[in-house]
Amino acid sequence: MASIEPGNLAPRRDGWRGAGFTSRGKRRIQSGGADITREATEITKPSMRKLLRHTALTTLKASGVFHFVQKSEWRRQRLLILCYHGISLADEHQWRPFLYISPGRFERRLEILKKGNYTVLPLGEALERLFRKDLPPRSVVLTFDDGAYDFYAQAHPRIKQYGFPATVYLTTYYSEHQWPVFGLMCMYLMWKARNQGTANLKEFGVSEPVVLDSAESRQTAADRVLQSAESQNLTGEQKNQIVIAIANRLKVDYEELHAQRVLHLMTPQEVKLLAQEGVDFQLHTHRHRVPVKEDLFRQEIRDNRARLANSVTGVRRHFCYPSGAYRPEFLQWLSAEDIISATTCDTGFAHSESNPLLLPRLVDTTGRSEIEFESWLTGVGHFISSHKRARLAYVPD
Repeated sequence: MASIEPGNLAPRRDGWRGAGFTSRGKRRIQSGGADITREATEITKPSMRKLLRHTALTTLKASGVFHFVQKSEWRRQRLLILCYHGISLADEHQWRPFLYISPGRFERRLEILKKGNYTVLPLGEALERLFRKDLPPRSVVLTFDDGAYDFYAQAHPRIKQYGFPATVYLTTYYSEHQWPVFGLMCMYLMWKARNQGTANLKEFGVSEPVVLDSAESRQTAADRVLQSAESQNLTGEQKNQIVIAIANRLKVDYEELHAQRVLHLMTPQEVKLLAQEGVDFQLHTHRHRVPVKEDLFRQEIRDNRARLANSVTGVRRHFCYPSGAYRPEFLQWLSAEDIISATTCDTGFAHSESNPLLLPRLVDTTGRSEIEFESWLTGVGHFISSHKRARLAYVPD
């Protein structure tokens, strides 16, 4: 197995905290150089670097380089695993463009796959053929992290229409408990109220007034709410009551969001239904966390498997690191739990020499242009990307 040097890991942060999704350390994720936790206000102006990349890709496509690499033996020997986190039910892609993608843009991605004659394979088959070195031309896999309700409502109907297989890495705590994800919902509510000036959230652990039109102030406030809830060891239901109280304070219609199931996960019944329709469900831990103690880490896998077994048949042996966070010792622990593959959020193609427990993917979001997406499908993106490895880490408290 390939070695991972601790010095290559860096702190990261995400919103999957609270109500069973404990922080267990500070985290930050960057994919292909883009921080997927950033809000829209931080990416509205394209950088000079991005403009230059767009110009370069346009030129390469027009000159036939895309077609040449797409048809090459180099590309045939590689597997592109696409990663999606959310397909918006409402305006989530405007709030977190590096986490969500709009339904229209997602459908356009599927259209590109179809028109480009890409071979979209089931995950298990793709990995078997990858390591046997007999992949078909232009091989691609579709994966979806977490198992949000938006997969059921937005992604699956479109995927089904195109006849593509898909894998969902399902974290099961919020599937069993139908509350919105606590940390994400706290941030989302403040963003929804961004035009309301300031807010006093002192009773929720935020000592300073929140400047609602400031992404930084909202993030700081959300962190304080999460820290306060964790310090009190609140239950999931108690944390949801905080969400409702914050929504009322900010004059955001919580009942409407709850009815739309924004930031909710699929129910076990919905998982069962989609599994019967051919969707592949795999492991993502029960509480969306990766403890640094072996017994707790492995218990997360076992709890996740046990919950999934209530909805799907067969043995689950494929895993996705929650938020892409991994450490060297995790690989041995995964093997001990009979895990045969694990995907990261590192950007790149998988090939026959890849470590099966450190498989790279391409995280596709609103922040990725259509021509950038095409460049990765063809293989050109590999050669011009300067950020193939995401700065992913797990730094314990």
